[in-house]
Amino acid sequence: MKTLYFDCSSGISGNMTLGALLEIVGDENYLLEELKKLNVDGYKIEISKQVKNGITGTYVDVILEHEHHHQDHEHEHEHNHNPEHDHGHEHHHHHEHRNLYDVNNIIDNSSLDENTKALAKRIFLRVAKAESKVHNKPLDEVHFHEVGAIDSIVDIVGTAILINKINPDKVIASVVNDGYGFIECAHGTMAVPVPATSEIFAASNVKFRQIDIDTELVTPTGAAIIAELAEDFTTLPAMVTEKIGWGTGSKDLKIPNVLKVYYGEIQEENQNFVVMETNVDDCSGEILGYTSEKLFANGALDVFYTPIFMKKNRPAYRLSVACRKEDMFKLQNIIFKETTTIGIRYRFESRTELGREFVEIDTKYGKIRAKKVTNNGETYVYPEYESMKKIAEENNIPLKELYKLEELK
Repeated sequence: MKTLYFDCSSGISGNMTLGALLEIVGDENYLLEELKKLNVDGYKIEISKQVKNGITGTYVDVILEHEHHHQDHEHEHEHNHNPEHDHGHEHHHHHEHRNLYDVNNIIDNSSLDENTKALAKRIFLRVAKAESKVHNKPLDEVHFHEVGAIDSIVDIVGTAILINKINPDKVIASVVNDGYGFIECAHGTMAVPVPATSEIFAASNVKFRQIDIDTELVTPTGAAIIAELAEDFTTLPAMVTEKIGWGTGSKDLKIPNVLKVYYGEIQEENQNFVVMETNVDDCSGEILGYTSEKLFANGALDVFYTPIFMKKNRPAYRLSVACRKEDMFKLQNIIFKETTTIGIRYRFESRTELGREFVEIDTKYGKIRAKKVTNNGETYVYPEYESMKKIAEENNIPLKELYKLEELK
């Protein structure tokens, strides 16, 4: 399962996300060409490498035409920080105050992919709902200070573009760290996390905490991005990592002002997995074979017998059945009905599954049905026995010869 893991130990902002995802995609021109589809002008993007506490990452700077340069977090529109509270992605300039309708209109009128549009609009909606609650206004009356500006629109839409390009099966994140203290904002002095960020977290399943850094580490845009993307907040799972993206902010702190994003393959654990067992000492092989066939036909994932010795040294068999939780009682009834057992043990287990699909492979003898399995980027093909048997009988050739076919290797 292709997975993105956001390490938010140093917080998260819009441009830090852009920088990290750009390193994973590895194609700056793709982002720039896609952003042209917004049909918005008046800005340019500078992409550069920065070093934070010895770590080199990508810094994305959205510069408006009437500005010489802006700092790197998207939070200045809502919170006009003073220099000592310089945020990672603040855009120091005056902005148009757009509402959610205006922003959605820009996105809808673009020629971007529909999935990209939908994701960007969901992120904006999270910010709008937070601002609506903070200011006690209906959604259509909330004017964005921060995310309505072109630079933050670029941050959010750019993130949606890159996520759509990567197309992960799953996105998870660490606990999100924010700093502490106070910042000077357009509405006065605000505690960190600022109100919009706090409300975004409160309306989501984000796990966050404050750490001993006297500044703001998480912007409302960063909060909305991770709240929308991540389905779980936990430690890094076992992963075969293919790439790591590093996105930098502008701050110089005692911790690296860097967002780290892992991209790789994890193996999914299935918790709805049941193993049932029973010992049988007075059933014939034919009965046991028939039972096995019925269990498979009714959803058993695996059925096998193990020779054992029971009390008084009686030879017997242990019947083991693996199945999904929802099939458990149906299969238990088959075991009770078809065998002489009077009791079944069961336990719930985790199951790691590789990605798989059924395919048909063309051979000189005909099509053979096979299971195609993927593991860490490598693909294996396992032909189905019944399909192989049918081809062998139709062509009057030994079954073992079919397994030697190049197409099946």
